[in-house]
Amino acid sequence: MYKLIAIDMDGTLLNDRHEVTAEVRNALHQAKAQGVKIVLCTGRPINGVRRFLADLELNGEDDYVIAFNGALVQNTHTGKIVSELSIGYEDLVRIYALSLELRTPMQFFDAENLYTSNRDISPYTVHESYLMQMTLHYRTIEEVPRDIVVPKVMYIDDPDKLSQAIQAIPESFKEKYTMVRSQPFYWEILHKEASKGNALKQLAGYLNIRQEEVMSIGDNENDLTMIEFAGCGVAMANAIPKVKQAANFETLSNNEHGVAHAIRKLVLS
Repeated sequence: MYKLIAIDMDGTLLNDRHEVTAEVRNALHQAKAQGVKIVLCTGRPINGVRRFLADLELNGEDDYVIAFNGALVQNTHTGKIVSELSIGYEDLVRIYALSLELRTPMQFFDAENLYTSNRDISPYTVHESYLMQMTLHYRTIEEVPRDIVVPKVMYIDDPDKLSQAIQAIPESFKEKYTMVRSQPFYWEILHKEASKGNALKQLAGYLNIRQEEVMSIGDNENDLTMIEFAGCGVAMANAIPKVKQAANFETLSNNEHGVAHAIRKLVLS
């Protein structure tokens, strides 16, 4: 019996129109009615998740969310933080200096806002601001407060250019942080211990839920750690090969109500 289902959002819970279909919504409600805890586990910031939490009624007293690719675990009703891992100002300066060397645009977050230090703002940053419904600020690195708490930083560029930049990142730099490609045009940089898998492990322990009682559903590289941690890892049909290889079960695609199919097959039946 699975007691917790961790679900990625983009490419998993949401179809390509960024919608939760009626089929998926119904399956989530049925699972929740049977006592299964539904946890959105996403690379998105909290602001980019709130309307979905409200719409899916996942903001009760015992509901939780994993955001920023595992950098934040939070009660969705009280706001109480279960786990938080962040990058400080000195790290931000270091990451920005490398972005200049790589000639790759960069964006970063605090709890409520999206920032860029690139005067020529990348269209990918504008897209992120719109999609996440977050205010976008231009700040030079010198203007950033020294006490800023940064859940994650992102290098952003056209996929081919970003791939070249990733190849040029020094190994010593990669060892200092968690780095993961969440979309073809997004390379995410987080605290060394931050990942969806580690966050899910922490939340399961906090809730006294055993590893074998956890199911996770995802599609991309940033979902791999939670697929590997869960008692049952589920890959979407649109998932990358690494995720499919690590998963115990493959469901339908995000445009074919794949989350609903997995829940019906593995939980409700």
